[in-house]
Amino acid sequence: MKRIKENIILSDLDKKMVFITGPRQVGKTWLAKKLAENYSKPVYLNYDRIFDRKIIHDESWLSDTDLLIFDEIHKMQNWKNYLKGVFDTKEKNMRILVTGSARLETFHKSGDSLAGRYFLHHLMPFTPYETSDMPNDITKRILYKSGFPEPLLAETDKDIKRWRNFYINGLIRDDLMDFSNLAKNKEMELLLELLRNNVCSTVSYSSLSRDLQISPNTVKRYLEILEALYIVFRITPYSKNIARSILKEPKYYFYDTGMVNGNEGQKLENAVAISLKDYVLRQFEENGELYDLHFIRTKEKKEIDFCITNSGKMVLLIEVKYSDDNISKTLADFAEKYQVKAVQLVGNLKRERLLNKVQVREVSRFLAEDLA
Repeated sequence: MKRIKENIILSDLDKKMVFITGPRQVGKTWLAKKLAENYSKPVYLNYDRIFDRKIIHDESWLSDTDLLIFDEIHKMQNWKNYLKGVFDTKEKNMRILVTGSARLETFHKSGDSLAGRYFLHHLMPFTPYETSDMPNDITKRILYKSGFPEPLLAETDKDIKRWRNFYINGLIRDDLMDFSNLAKNKEMELLLELLRNNVCSTVSYSSLSRDLQISPNTVKRYLEILEALYIVFRITPYSKNIARSILKEPKYYFYDTGMVNGNEGQKLENAVAISLKDYVLRQFEENGELYDLHFIRTKEKKEIDFCITNSGKMVLLIEVKYSDDNISKTLADFAEKYQVKAVQLVGNLKRERLLNKVQVREVSRFLAEDLA
């Protein structure tokens, strides 16, 4: 299965280093090796392998290497300064690709001497946009099961369940504890379960604090870890005043829709959130556009599931329904008041149409298009 980021990453490699970051088992290493097929003398080095580690420390790859791939390099002490030195002294024909997850993204946000030396690309689970030329059953799997490669291509539901059990256990046992020794397994497991049962709802830190019997600050810290490890992502309410938006209760969605413990409607909304998150990331990373993803909730508790903004301005409103194609009054009111494009996505829809300035669209068909 070809990833749509292949061409842009190949182009970016000619200009700077490229970092590929994203959830565990989303296909970062596979993509790196696929990209290597475009070079004549690529070298793949994984810091987890003792033999590769010695090559990395000694910088003993051949001088005619044209693509140097570092996997798991974030586990090396002072890896940022190491990469800076390698990049600044490399041969002219050499390209450098770095893959990883939490630490690469955390580093990207904190800044360092590598600034200006790399492009960052998020590799997300497969979305309907990326699989638009594939059979319809693939799209249905993405929307209600998972867009991760292995469960997406699994032959049976049993195989999917087995993969997810190992995936969750690995996240808690390895990644969480490797990322932070502050996190306690049982508290993290309970927090994950609470989130899995409350997808599509706003999250109250004080409420989670009471349920877990830990401080609100600890809850926030745990949620930051889950975000940094690409287990969940946060969506904040839209507000022209960004500071006010940050203070309001957010929503959390899972990168793996299959982790949602809820009905088909909740799973569908989670899958839509993943597709929209992928869209805003691609707009920023590939086009330099400042897109972001929010939801809307007024003081009167009127809600719209998703709001896409460009440089802070609303450009698209989206409401998600599993089967109800009756137009959301709140969505229609906002479309009229703010003169912004509005779409109601429906899982089971016989006929698409336009009503009261609101497009009623079949969800998989809409998400397969370029939303711009």
